[in-house]
Amino acid sequence: MEISALYHRPDSEMAYLKTRDAFQIRLRTKHSDVKEVKLLYGDPYGNKVNEKDESTWEHDVILMKKTFETKYHDYWETEVKMPLNRLQYAFHLVGNDGEEILYDDRRVMPYTEENEGKLSCFRMPYLHEIDRVKTPEWVKKTVWYQIFPERFANGDKTNDPNGTLSWGSADPTATNFFGGDLNGILDHLDYLQDLGVNGLYLCPIFAATSNHKYDTVDYFEIDPAFGDKETLKELVDAAHERGMHVMLDAVFNHMGDFSMQWKDVQKYGENSRFAKWFHINKFPVSYDETENSEHAKNLTYEVFATTPHMPKLNTANEETAEYLLEIAQYWIKEFDIDAWRLDVANEIDHHFWKRFYAATHGLKSDFYILGEVWHSAQEWVEQEEFDAVMNYPFTESIALDFVKHETTAKEMVSMLSEHLMKYRDQTNEVMLNAMDTHDTARLLTLCHGNKKLQRQTLAFMFTQPGAPCVYYGTEVGLDGGFDPGCRKCMIWDEEKQDHEMFAFMQKLIKLRKDYADIWSKGKVEYRNVCDETNSLEVVRSFDGVELHCFFNMGEKALEAPCFGEVLLGQNLKDDKVEKDGFIIVKK
Repeated sequence: MEISALYHRPDSEMAYLKTRDAFQIRLRTKHSDVKEVKLLYGDPYGNKVNEKDESTWEHDVILMKKTFETKYHDYWETEVKMPLNRLQYAFHLVGNDGEEILYDDRRVMPYTEENEGKLSCFRMPYLHEIDRVKTPEWVKKTVWYQIFPERFANGDKTNDPNGTLSWGSADPTATNFFGGDLNGILDHLDYLQDLGVNGLYLCPIFAATSNHKYDTVDYFEIDPAFGDKETLKELVDAAHERGMHVMLDAVFNHMGDFSMQWKDVQKYGENSRFAKWFHINKFPVSYDETENSEHAKNLTYEVFATTPHMPKLNTANEETAEYLLEIAQYWIKEFDIDAWRLDVANEIDHHFWKRFYAATHGLKSDFYILGEVWHSAQEWVEQEEFDAVMNYPFTESIALDFVKHETTAKEMVSMLSEHLMKYRDQTNEVMLNAMDTHDTARLLTLCHGNKKLQRQTLAFMFTQPGAPCVYYGTEVGLDGGFDPGCRKCMIWDEEKQDHEMFAFMQKLIKLRKDYADIWSKGKVEYRNVCDETNSLEVVRSFDGVELHCFFNMGEKALEAPCFGEVLLGQNLKDDKVEKDGFIIVKK
């Protein structure tokens, strides 16, 4: 047995209170190395003294189940209940080579009855309900729809910026405008309700100079080109009446260089009352221009990426922090928003995010905080900072096999499984899954226009844990390359819309909502994963109901290993699933 591959960490995603009554424990071992794992568990104070005055630990034994396999590791899981809310435990492993060991908090020993009496167990001294990671239940039943406001719909031409182009008359650039606004979203709520989505995720709407609005000038004002506060209030209220939740985008990592605060720094230097609001290394603030206006050299202050127009905020400064926390609460108090999406969230200190979580959840206990983190994010979701993050590593793993064909089915499943094991179940249930966003090329373009492949990929994403997100226009065939190409104008000309795609997305979204508990909370199993045919089966089960989903990413038609009531499918012919096909059945 490969002892060095054993890994467990108490009070983490490997040992945590999942529900009020169930404590989940995970163990990692080397792939295909261990035949059996037993959990020895009980009360730390559950000792029994015999007639010889010898103390022995009274404990129970439960067989753990191997739930996920990756290229290098296997993961074992079980759940236990502790009536007295305290727990100690150790592992008894049997290797495929016949070796038996005990693994506890301090060492690995050969398994013997005598050694079982010498255990120094992993401890969870007391299981506090208040410490349990809790995520909003409504998110588990949400299908998000991401809107880039400037390009969704122009509902009020009177607020169009100077030089606004007619809708869709040119390719998107970093500087052109088409007049999209809040009225445009409000005008199309019936359309979105018909599509079936029940969560609206809006890119920034606050006053800024750019078309993307990630260079905030005033956090307390709606950008004039988007409308006013009355329109936003009407939009949020109308969305709520339709059972939709609303998430706004906040940029607290940096400000725009046209903001009042930064202009004051430029004018007064180190004597500015806002000098400590930013990360400034030398006064006066300056930089050397390059041919690219978004890229500067020899900056004397810190910025987002290398753009001199987005000076980085110092959230460790108390005045800055108080200002941003006031903003966070203002839009909840005055407009009843349901969630914040936080831009460049991984570049802000943890201390501030803890305060941010407390401030927002103090107003709404089921408020949702979504951080933009493009990598592993345990540090933010294991504590009260974010409820979830944008699940880019997970969805990029899907694209590597389905779309780019750079990995095999087994490699993809290995990456997906490894990623799921980084987080508690309740966190996985509310991660935001998107195959494309305003920061990536659109899925249809990545699929080289193959709409069957696009539908297959989206269907697979919808079968996974987490809340799926549809980028505006996907449902009518909108394509586009990397930024700014992915920010095209929404297609409203019905003759140019892909109605087949719209009907498919309606069915997919309905399926997700009809079986929300299974998709979000249900057990996940990857079966019949075959590299030769590049195919796999996903089985999701919850409360006695099973959904079997078979996907054929290969070239040859295959028989599906699952039978039952067909809920959704594509490229099905003569009882076989053809290339780019899939079938989802209820057993």
